[in-house]
Amino acid sequence: MRRLIFAAILGLSSALSAASAEASSVGDENIAKAVFAGGCFWCMEADFEKLDGVGDVISGYAGGLMDNPTYERHDGHLEVVQVPYDPSKITYRELADYFFRHIDPLDDKGQFCDRGHSYTTGLFYSTAEEYDAAKAAKAEAEKVLGETVVTPLLELKKFWIAEGFHQDYYKTNPLRYKLYRTGCGRDRRVNQLWGDK
Repeated sequence: MRRLIFAAILGLSSALSAASAEASSVGDENIAKAVFAGGCFWCMEADFEKLDGVGDVISGYAGGLMDNPTYERHDGHLEVVQVPYDPSKITYRELADYFFRHIDPLDDKGQFCDRGHSYTTGLFYSTAEEYDAAKAAKAEAEKVLGETVVTPLLELKKFWIAEGFHQDYYKTNPLRYKLYRTGCGRDRRVNQLWGDK
C-alpha cells in the first residue's frame, strides 16, 4: 500500500536531502543514538519524536550487506529509524521498552499491512550495555504478552540515511500519512496487543 502512495507522489518534491538529514542528526556530543526497525519508518519516526529527550529522528536502512541502499533497492536491509537521545533524560532501555509497545513483536513476516523482510522488526545494539538492555526489554515484552517475541537483537554495523523524501514524512505529508497509518491498521493492532500494558 505504501509503495503505491510513494510511487504516486514521488515526482512532487523531496522535503529534505540526505545531506540535510545527516546534518540534522549531528548535534551535542552528549547525544546518543539508537536504531530500531519497526516496519514503516515513517510511523516509527512519528512515534519516537513524541518522547521527551529525543531529537530529530532519521529514517534509513540497516542490517543488510548492500552499500548505498535506496527505497527501491535495499535487499537485505530493514527500514529503520535512528533515534538521537539525551541519556540524562531518557535511557536506551526506556527507548527499547517504548519501541516494543509500538510494534507487533509477534509477527515475523512484516508489520501490519507492510509485508516482507524489509518491514520486519529488529532491535539494534552497538555496545554490550545496549545488548543487555535490549535483551531485558525483549524478555519483559514476552512476559507482558505471554507469547514468544520474534523481534531479533541485531548488532548495528552501519546506518544508511534514507532519501530526503522520507524524512519527516508525517509532518510534510500529514494527510497522506494519516490515511496510510489508519488504512494499514497499525494503531488498531498495537492497541489490540498492548492495550493499557
